[in-house]
Amino acid sequence: MMARQPAFELAEQRIPAGSQRGIKLPAARLYNDTPMDLHVEVLHGQKAGPTLLVCAAIHGDELNGIDICRRLIKKVNPKRLNGTLMVVPIVNVFGFIQQTRYLPDRRDLNRCFPGSQRGALGSRLAHLFYSQLLQRATHLIDLHTGAIHRSNLPQIRTDIQDPLALQMAEEFHAPVILHAKERDGSLRACASELGVHSILYEAGEALRFDEASIRTGLNGILNVMKSLGMSNRRGSRKKFEPMVANSSQWVRNEMDGLIVSKVRLGDLVSKNQILAYSTNPHGDSEVPIRSPLDGIIIGMSNIPIANEGEALFHVAKFDSELIDQAGEIVDAFIEDFEPRVL
Repeated sequence: MMARQPAFELAEQRIPAGSQRGIKLPAARLYNDTPMDLHVEVLHGQKAGPTLLVCAAIHGDELNGIDICRRLIKKVNPKRLNGTLMVVPIVNVFGFIQQTRYLPDRRDLNRCFPGSQRGALGSRLAHLFYSQLLQRATHLIDLHTGAIHRSNLPQIRTDIQDPLALQMAEEFHAPVILHAKERDGSLRACASELGVHSILYEAGEALRFDEASIRTGLNGILNVMKSLGMSNRRGSRKKFEPMVANSSQWVRNEMDGLIVSKVRLGDLVSKNQILAYSTNPHGDSEVPIRSPLDGIIIGMSNIPIANEGEALFHVAKFDSELIDQAGEIVDAFIEDFEPRVL
């Protein structure tokens, strides 16, 4: 029988095996001297296992991940857990308060890692997260949404060249896995340098709760935890296996004007298919916007007006022999969740 594991130590606190504790890491102070803390919920299992770090709202206006974290904390029982689960519902506490993607100095926190103790605010917050949490993790799930006024089909982004990260992505069971390069200064790039296997979940739109995206995210994390041997509980099973896309491309507006869209999230599109028309308010000019490739719409703008060159549709590219199968997978996903959102 596996021995009970020792206490988990964080911020000079000891969390005994089989217990849960909320820990506040001092991050900064507001102008009025009010302290701002990074809250992490630690669920320390009875037996040894991986240390999974789940975080949300690195971009402060991306709300779906916060509710995924809230539901996850309620679902997991540390007495039935192997390993340790660290959950940070809100990383960018400043952006969350202001309902904005960025920090007060307009920096993107997801370009500040690993940070430093003596840098700007973003660098200091990134360093706190890096030194106190990421360095203790073996696996990472980073929760995101589309930007403001942009929606994303539930998808996993990861380096598919990392076999363990790809396994996490497949077990998550979102309809699409997109191979995505790591960006300098991002949390995922920093995790990779530490040898922490990571995936990024994208779903929904900023400043909105999307029930399909939230349920898919919660189920996905439970599925990953089961595959890592942390828990016997898994999310509800789906009717499909996720498809892997090696690349994607944004389709941009051809002229300033109104956008009359002809497709939705999850639609299968073919090369040269008309995705939308760009027209002026007087109706005397209409320019078709065509897909440059065969693929599936995994992201799109929700604003029906756009300047020339603005990104409108994000198309994931699949091999031609797999494109019909990918469409069937997305159809099965939408069928599961359509009554509420999609």
